[in-house]
Amino acid sequence: MTPKKHEGYMKIEKTYWFVFISNSLFLQHDESGYHVPCSAEPPFPLKEWTPRQELPPIDGTPCVAYSLSTPPTDLKGMATVGLRESWGVLPRAFYNMAGKGAELLYWDSITRYCGVCGAPMRRTTVISKQCTNCGREVWPQVNPAIIVRIRRGDEILLVHAKNFRRNEMYGLVAGFVETGETLEECVRREVAEEVGLEIDNIQYFGSQPWPYPSGIMIGFTADYVSGQMHLQAEELSRGGWFDRHHLPPIPDKMSIARQLIDDYLAEID
Repeated sequence: MTPKKHEGYMKIEKTYWFVFISNSLFLQHDESGYHVPCSAEPPFPLKEWTPRQELPPIDGTPCVAYSLSTPPTDLKGMATVGLRESWGVLPRAFYNMAGKGAELLYWDSITRYCGVCGAPMRRTTVISKQCTNCGREVWPQVNPAIIVRIRRGDEILLVHAKNFRRNEMYGLVAGFVETGETLEECVRREVAEEVGLEIDNIQYFGSQPWPYPSGIMIGFTADYVSGQMHLQAEELSRGGWFDRHHLPPIPDKMSIARQLIDDYLAEID
């Protein structure tokens, strides 16, 4: 960090350090809970070659993310917490900043060389690079995906995707936006492909950054129109219509899927 002068003496500014190893964060852990380390010096040594990323400040305090390739021998009162799991132990502003740091570190790792000519890339701003040979410029890419809650009377459609971590959990139809289609067209296509249903009254609900590693989930609601359910075997293993009194296990509160389901429960309460 760069020392700053304050009234005739040198003072090192404290910084929030978002330190990653793989998909986990190093967090200070004490009797009051988990905290992002905040100190004048990084909690673990920063080498010249250590991947690092400057981040926007939180309440005026600078933030830096960096990643380690091997676990430190002395954890210094810290514990590792998965980025997804950190939602449950960090204030929202810190969780969001951790996600931003993870996304930018990932982007930096996959853009070291130009995709056109293969020459090294150089950083031009915090979120841009330029090829040292052909001049091609790149910025972090965000992959948009839709997620939709479909309602039929007092019931909603819930499905179990084969890639869910919890075998018993059900969620909502979701999928990535393809080139050349609107978000609404994507909603219709994904519903038709995954469950074979026709829907209408597609309404925007909200969005959520999804830094695993570089997505954004865009939530919609829709009404069932017609069709018999046919699950896409490659992606879904189970699905059905559920009312509020017979819901299966559903996603954690961190996800926009859960927000959509909770909104349905509030509507019919």
